[in-house]
Amino acid sequence: MNGDLLIGIDAGTSVIKAVAFDLTGRQIAVASVPNRYATSADGAATQSLDQTWADCAQTLRDLGTKVDGLAQRTLALAVTGQGDGTWLVGADNRPAGDAWLWLDARAAATVRRLQEAPASWARFEATGTGLASCSQGAQIAHMAATTPEVLKRTEVALHCKDWLYLKLTDVRATDPSEASFTYGNFRTRRYDDTVIDALGLTSFRRLLPDIVDGTETTHPLSAEAAAATGLAEGTPVCLGFVDIVLTALGAGIHTQGAAGASCSIVGSTGMHMRAMRNEDVQLNAEGTGYVIALPLPGMSAQVQSNMAATLNVDWVLNLASDLLQQFGTSLSHADRMKCIDGWLHAGRPGALLYHPYISDAGERGPFVDPNARADFIGLTSESRYPDLFRAVVEGLGMAARDCYLSMGVPMPEELRLTGGATRSRALRDVLGAVVGAPTRISTRDEAGAAGAAMMAAVALGVYPDMEACIAEWVTPLLGQPETPDADLMQLYARLFPAYRQARQALVPTWDETARLLKARQRPDTLPASLN
Repeated sequence: MNGDLLIGIDAGTSVIKAVAFDLTGRQIAVASVPNRYATSADGAATQSLDQTWADCAQTLRDLGTKVDGLAQRTLALAVTGQGDGTWLVGADNRPAGDAWLWLDARAAATVRRLQEAPASWARFEATGTGLASCSQGAQIAHMAATTPEVLKRTEVALHCKDWLYLKLTDVRATDPSEASFTYGNFRTRRYDDTVIDALGLTSFRRLLPDIVDGTETTHPLSAEAAAATGLAEGTPVCLGFVDIVLTALGAGIHTQGAAGASCSIVGSTGMHMRAMRNEDVQLNAEGTGYVIALPLPGMSAQVQSNMAATLNVDWVLNLASDLLQQFGTSLSHADRMKCIDGWLHAGRPGALLYHPYISDAGERGPFVDPNARADFIGLTSESRYPDLFRAVVEGLGMAARDCYLSMGVPMPEELRLTGGATRSRALRDVLGAVVGAPTRISTRDEAGAAGAAMMAAVALGVYPDMEACIAEWVTPLLGQPETPDADLMQLYARLFPAYRQARQALVPTWDETARLLKARQRPDTLPASLN
């Protein structure tokens, strides 16, 4: 083998990163470019395919300026990216339109229709995955009903990382993880006709690409991609699994001797998952969550995902900044981040309940409701900003606990955390106390890109299997367990039933509020007294 470096590409929602690792997993350099997407009042969240590829190529060129001889030293590169969403490609591998992201809420009505169909439960039993407006199957079904002309000019339906793989290799493909939780069976990791029929997409089956397992198969970097990225033509390229499970893999969701460990990614969304043997997976009785194949034989991640995690923290931080600006004081994002630990310590534990449903798309785990919205319960004249801030972080912990409880397996014995917000020790202490488990973080900075590079390392025989790769790339980087305060764990355990009862009781209020807000946009439908 020639080359002593592996490159992992992680195309997330907010940023695209290219990271160079040596063959033992040591991070050498990283380059990044911010992602750009557009939103509109109808719930759309879209992204340019061409711009995403241009940004990806730019990160690789930038990485080349940081690592001497990168092109000659690169043994392989691997790509992962944001999950769900719909990236349509037409003739000559050109975009058929802008991508619909996982944030896009336009398919909500189609989701409700499909969930009410008789075949809905059969679809869930095969995929292990609840249907939501972020799902590609729901989005294509919605397009078929509303914009069929887009599908007529489409030749293949991809996800974000699949699009970048196409641009890198000229190969139209997807991976076993997204293929099976969207259109297939997590047990076989293949497409399932029952699922495709339940989505009403049998006539669109032609759009589904071949499934490629990146731990076994790579394709060479094309001449055009080599020119765009500065890498060598023919360099092996690995199609990674979806970024959720590769981030968890890099952060320690599965290590030898850690049977009770779980992993939560506290990013824009909250992803809460357990590594399970396929035969041990417990499907959620409400038909929610994900079962996502791991790049380990016979293993999947059982996942529940709340739609918004650090989006809630961003909101409450922006609230402080906006108020200060009214008095002529500015507070940078870096300054606000430095205040997190102080506000958490100053806030009164359990003073308020907060439901972190701040996303315009509502909630998807452990329940699906596009009308769900955030709220505070328990405000009094004594409530101060640190109380609000602490309640928001406690709400993220409550949402995580809600997700883990819904999986039908024992609560985590250890919670492994990743995501930018988890750099705060005070925030980790709160999350651990609410979930009721010791927390542990990895010193790995770029877990998603590392997970992708690990797949390439196995595919090219640097390691005989993923277990051997984990032993060198992941296990040594895990920090010591951080045990939460016992009194706080008891307090939050007493508060959690009220948190769950309140969110169940609020469903009619969310529905009525949504109805009134929609009616407000059409004044002729409101009573005269409200116009």
